[in-house]
Amino acid sequence: MTNSSRGVLAASFVAGKAALPDAKRFTQEVLTAWAATPVLADAERLTEEFVSEVGDVPFEILWGHQGGSVQIELRQRADDDRVPAAPAVPVATWGVTFTGTQRATWARLDLPQRTPRPVDAGMDAEPHLRGPGWLGYLADASDLLAGTLDPGMVPALIAQIVVPRLATWCAVYTADNGGGEQTLAYLWHADESEIDDLREQLADAAIPPADDLRPRPISLPAWQSLAFPLVAKGRSLGVMCLGRGGRFPDDIAQLAEDLARRAALAMDNARLYAQQADANRALQRSLLPPGVPAITPGLDYSVVYEPAGETNEVGGDFYDLFATGEGTWRFAIGDVCGTGPEAAAVTGLARHTLRLLARENYDVAAVVSRLNRAILEEGERARFLTLLHGEITRTGDGLELSLISAGHPEALRLRPTGVVDAVVTAQSLLGVFPEAEFEAERVVLAPGDVLLGVTDGVTERRSGSRLLDDDGGLPKLLAECVDLSARAVAERIHRAVQDFAAEPSADDLAILVLRAEGRDPV
Repeated sequence: MTNSSRGVLAASFVAGKAALPDAKRFTQEVLTAWAATPVLADAERLTEEFVSEVGDVPFEILWGHQGGSVQIELRQRADDDRVPAAPAVPVATWGVTFTGTQRATWARLDLPQRTPRPVDAGMDAEPHLRGPGWLGYLADASDLLAGTLDPGMVPALIAQIVVPRLATWCAVYTADNGGGEQTLAYLWHADESEIDDLREQLADAAIPPADDLRPRPISLPAWQSLAFPLVAKGRSLGVMCLGRGGRFPDDIAQLAEDLARRAALAMDNARLYAQQADANRALQRSLLPPGVPAITPGLDYSVVYEPAGETNEVGGDFYDLFATGEGTWRFAIGDVCGTGPEAAAVTGLARHTLRLLARENYDVAAVVSRLNRAILEEGERARFLTLLHGEITRTGDGLELSLISAGHPEALRLRPTGVVDAVVTAQSLLGVFPEAEFEAERVVLAPGDVLLGVTDGVTERRSGSRLLDDDGGLPKLLAECVDLSARAVAERIHRAVQDFAAEPSADDLAILVLRAEGRDPV
């Protein structure tokens, strides 16, 4: 890994069924943007090999362009120094690098050598931009630009579309906040060996500001250069700079100006999409617990939470677990009907109400009743809510639970003998009946007993016409978890949900596992 990259694009992925197709799609976008399609098939197979070695941990993929080659690097957290098998794909070189707890597996693919050509010779003799050929070029360019919602990918696509059809080189500058300081986001030259020299020339050049709405010439030695503003919806997003050895014909300049408008719209859409995705993730994080209790003798627990959607759209599933005293805890796992801001409002209301009333020493039944009234008081903004809520008390030999299931998927108890039973009766879901009354039930977890609570993202996971919980599917899965820790049980159920169907889940998912341990150590 000694070669310096002339361009790097990276993306992060979470473990699961969608990880491999998402990683391969990212690889395809990168190599298409870099005009490296001759090695695309090998790159996709290499991506598949690397991702198959990851396991159930998040990972990051970085693609670097090094002039005559492209390099993939997969980074992940690793608790051992295992070295993956050598790639089956023919590569120029590969290796594994360890940095602390991180392992990076990398490989380089050589690009086919291209014979240098006088890229500017005859450019001025090009036919005028009329006819179906150039219309097809614009249509293809529009499709490529509209096909990515990654803000970091759009400048690379712009440059690859322009070079060499319209210009010898292209530099795309971006500006934040509708103007201000501009940053060189991507630079491409028809002769890759000239990129470094061109970068130095541009560093000393006077690039027109992003808010200058007219095409402007750039003073560069040996080049006829034009800067085209990237403006969308009245906002200046940056500048697209083109250079040729000869003059710019009027029709080339007109086409470039048209392309700049389309590129600006694509850039604006990608930025808006990324901002919305970031806002959704931030809102989702704000609706999750700030933390969970430290590991305490007598209680072993684990939680899995996975929002659905490509942008992790704010969902209605939530969980909580918090200490209320010495040897007592409250827990909740719930599912608000729907997604988006309306569901998020009820999610936040529910989680904060549960914590607030617990601190005021309301018992479980009183908490659920008051939460039901609070949701109904939201009026038209109210959403139905299913909830499994309980209080855990550590006893001399196990755990005692005061538990309510408000229309929630049934809570299951696993005995050390492998017997699984439902432990609580379903009562009215919340946000429907003002007169609903709730009564807590007593559930005892002896040492080794496990309590499993899930949302319908687990029970209603669909594969064709079948649901995961059909014919007692979930109890059967839980019965296979005897003698496992709470974390191992949660991971086993999560993996079974992922493996049940090939396509990604369209619903949020939450899994809460409580396991009673033995007496406190003497």
